[in-house]
Amino acid sequence: MPDIYFIKDHSVEIRLFLGRIVAAIIVIFILTTGLIIRLIYLQIVGNEHYSSLAKDNSIKIVPLVPTRGMIYDRHGKVLAENTPSYSLEIIPEQVKNIDDTLLRLQKLLDISNEEVEQFQKLRKRQKRFASTPLLLGMSDEELAKFAVVRPYFSGVDIHRQLVRHYPYSDLAAHVIGYVGRINETELKQLPIAEYRGSSHIGKLGLEFSYENELHGKTGYAEIETNVQARLLNTLYELNPEPGANLYLSLDIDLQKTAYDAMAGFNGAVVAIDIKTGGVLVFVSRPGFDPNPFVIGIANEAYQALQSSVNQPLYNRALRGLYPPGSTIKPFVALAGLEYEAISAEQKLYCPGYYQLPRVIHKYRDWKKGGHGAVDLNQALTESCDVYFYRLAATLGIDNMYNFLKKFGFGEKSGIDLIGEKLGLLPSREWKREQKNQAWYPGETLIAGIGQGYLQVTPLQLAKATATLANQGKVVTPFLVDKTVRLRGERAVFNVGNDNIPLNPINVNTVIDGMINVVHGAHGTAKGINKNISYQIAGKTGTAQVMGIKQGAKYNENNIDFKFRDHALFISFAPANDPKIAVAVVVENGGHGGSVAAPIAGQVIKQFLRDNNEN
Repeated sequence: MPDIYFIKDHSVEIRLFLGRIVAAIIVIFILTTGLIIRLIYLQIVGNEHYSSLAKDNSIKIVPLVPTRGMIYDRHGKVLAENTPSYSLEIIPEQVKNIDDTLLRLQKLLDISNEEVEQFQKLRKRQKRFASTPLLLGMSDEELAKFAVVRPYFSGVDIHRQLVRHYPYSDLAAHVIGYVGRINETELKQLPIAEYRGSSHIGKLGLEFSYENELHGKTGYAEIETNVQARLLNTLYELNPEPGANLYLSLDIDLQKTAYDAMAGFNGAVVAIDIKTGGVLVFVSRPGFDPNPFVIGIANEAYQALQSSVNQPLYNRALRGLYPPGSTIKPFVALAGLEYEAISAEQKLYCPGYYQLPRVIHKYRDWKKGGHGAVDLNQALTESCDVYFYRLAATLGIDNMYNFLKKFGFGEKSGIDLIGEKLGLLPSREWKREQKNQAWYPGETLIAGIGQGYLQVTPLQLAKATATLANQGKVVTPFLVDKTVRLRGERAVFNVGNDNIPLNPINVNTVIDGMINVVHGAHGTAKGINKNISYQIAGKTGTAQVMGIKQGAKYNENNIDFKFRDHALFISFAPANDPKIAVAVVVENGGHGGSVAAPIAGQVIKQFLRDNNEN
């Protein structure tokens, strides 16, 4: 076949080549322009932003947690301190397989599932490079076990830290409270800047009420790191400000005396320095050991505390509600004198019961045969119920309510603890609002002897007693006497300046009756007046836990312990120059004179002896 020849069109090829060249130039121009624009943005417009990101990659802001303030009693004895402890902590960013690491650590150190769950919750709230505690309060055995295998656990290490410790354990648990790990609810409410790096917060007692003072101010450090997040250099450091130290009015030795004196019973003891309002004793028994709560109490142990019939977690001194029984009688007697419903010399006959006009029901006296004709002093000395039934009927519930309210019944005492209960001071209005019922005359009678709807806390009883001893000058109780910081100290509370307008003659008349309760031949608390050169003014009380049918006889030996009467006692001393007021409530103790009064007697005698009173 003949050869075939193709004739090239050079003009077409040139146009095609030039088109490709132009297209390439345009593409190069666009890319170059984009690159230039990007460089301009990076170098000028976005310089600050990207410089910051670069800095963040190489510089870490590490929070410096402040040391929590200490708590001391009035003599400088440590009630809450910070002790060295070792914890196992993990930096998630440096661990390849966190779940596998946790399983291996659980087998090695017998770490509970609860502790692992707590760790998982905590690490989700923190940055991946932050060290997160897994196991707190490591024992020497645990430290030794981990030290052997440390090279096989990347990102896991032992850290030394200060952990809260309460040397007096259950003795002051309800006063001091405790700290615990910050939970999710608290985390949302706390200021982020101040609590960054903090793992614990006050949960109860003064630890909770004074959290802001005790915590201190968080500092921080700028740490330069390499790509493996290892420390290279500290660029800047702002030291944290330690928390304030609290100095209390509480006397821990006196606290122990009261606590030990309550052995075998549940209840509360509150003692107040009448001159200042400082709380000397604040016992709620039974107590509990607050130390396990710091590192995380085991669920079984916590459930045991929660389900205990003795309710060791319940603060009886602050929140316990009890009928005051006959301890209310000095205040009702003073109301009678102030409102001129009765005179000190006037005698009322007690046949052993009292009846309202045209009412069959008999309101019984504790003494079956009655006390005969008694005046105010004898009525207080022997705790004659009929006398106070009659006086209450004459006064009326309105006058009783208005007068008792002045002494702090039915309202908070003003103490520097969160969670105090109001108690209950009943009135016509209260019953109408709460029960939609009218007030009955019989309810006035039983209120006059501290029964019925009337309920008080031991703290309220102590405040009212101190105010009475102080001739009507209101005593506001407090626990923290002062806070001490690096920059100085400041007083926290002062005694209240409110005054109840009272006739001094009437007050002294009532006090004379209270002195006879302790020092009179027929006094219901005469057993505590031995071996003292001063006088104690007091009043016993017995509060019913269960009602007794009309005509039935109360016999505590035939009643379950939990249904026996509560025993109460209020007192102050020396009677002529009062320095200390004490209120005691012994649950199911039976008799105020034989059970509650000796407890108060021990507290008073030790306080006055320690303060050089004869």
